[in-house]
Amino acid sequence: MIVQFRLPDLGEGLTESELVQWKVAEGDEVGLDQIIAEVETAKAMVELPSPHAGIVERLYVPPGTTVNVGEPLIAFRISDGDEPDDAPQPNLVGYGAVPESDGRQARRPRRFAAAPAAAPAPAAAPDGAAAERVRATPPVRRLAEQLGVHLAEVHATGEHGLITRQDVELAAHPDSAAPVPAVAEGVERIPVTGVRRRTAEAMVASAFTAPHVTMFLTVDVTATMELLERLRTTAEFRDVKVTFLAAVAKALCLAAADHPEVNARWAGDEIHRSRAVHLGIAAATPRGLVVPVLRDAQASGLADLARRIADLAATARAGRTAPADLAGSTITISNVGVFGVDAGTPILNPGEAAILAVGQVAKRPWEWQGGIALRSVTTLSLSIDHRVLDGEQGSRFLATIGRLLADPASAFTR
Repeated sequence: MIVQFRLPDLGEGLTESELVQWKVAEGDEVGLDQIIAEVETAKAMVELPSPHAGIVERLYVPPGTTVNVGEPLIAFRISDGDEPDDAPQPNLVGYGAVPESDGRQARRPRRFAAAPAAAPAPAAAPDGAAAERVRATPPVRRLAEQLGVHLAEVHATGEHGLITRQDVELAAHPDSAAPVPAVAEGVERIPVTGVRRRTAEAMVASAFTAPHVTMFLTVDVTATMELLERLRTTAEFRDVKVTFLAAVAKALCLAAADHPEVNARWAGDEIHRSRAVHLGIAAATPRGLVVPVLRDAQASGLADLARRIADLAATARAGRTAPADLAGSTITISNVGVFGVDAGTPILNPGEAAILAVGQVAKRPWEWQGGIALRSVTTLSLSIDHRVLDGEQGSRFLATIGRLLADPASAFTR
């Protein structure tokens, strides 16, 4: 018996993924839960395990193809006794939830006959009725509605007459059907997909909906750098690299306890404050910028924060951060200092009221005990959503972080 496996709901509102590579080939024998493919969502790289044991009958899409949730990826030949003919789509652990049953018996999937060589034009019908007769996934229907495309008039190229996203886009912009060379007149054309596409959408949404205000504070952090050097020789920190970023994260969590208004989000008629600090750490990866989240960061000590940040960064660089771990942050840190940059004006993560950028720590001439000395200095940049926070509130929060980094011993006397 031949069974199809369709792209599952990977959770977090994701409606499509790009197939990066197949781990199997047609004719291969696979076992249950064997990794069959890697797909890239707008948030993370995800490995897909096989929901069946059997022989790979067909691979429907080549690598580099964007696939909508619900569209077929692969077909398996399995023993007739292993799977009932009307089995539902398997639910893969960690992906989207299976829809709740209403208690009625599941209908047997419809079987489609091969399309004739020349199909007659569809008869005119009301838009609603036509939309019901055509085959398209919910994301494709929404796209058609947004672009003003009538699905009944779209030429379907998908399996069994399924209308794809590309079909709708072609119907909306027929002039774009002409092939365009990948490189023309010295210009390389790079498709915007995956993380880059998600980042662009998020930044545009944030920049044009949240009124940004950015403030800067240059701080002598010599005391913190000396403290970190001493801690690295202790037993507690022997197995973890404690970094300046970890110290900043700890200072931010302590400051947020004194200024809970920054750990918030704009919600229309309300401002929602979070009691827990779910700290986003902006991470540059080969796939682009991602912001994995340290949940309940306020509950971690410095050593634990350092360890969690190191694990988070390694997972993000490998492209293995789960989609659920890239959502739900309440405030974010962006460490631009690792690139040798002194300061920047960070753009808010959508749904947050504050983001802190940390510049490089450099030796500079600085006023010290009535004279001038070379000190370890950094610049902190805080962008805030002015709907949620006033300049005074943002400034006080930033000043508290700076005071803790200038004099880390003050954390014990608060």
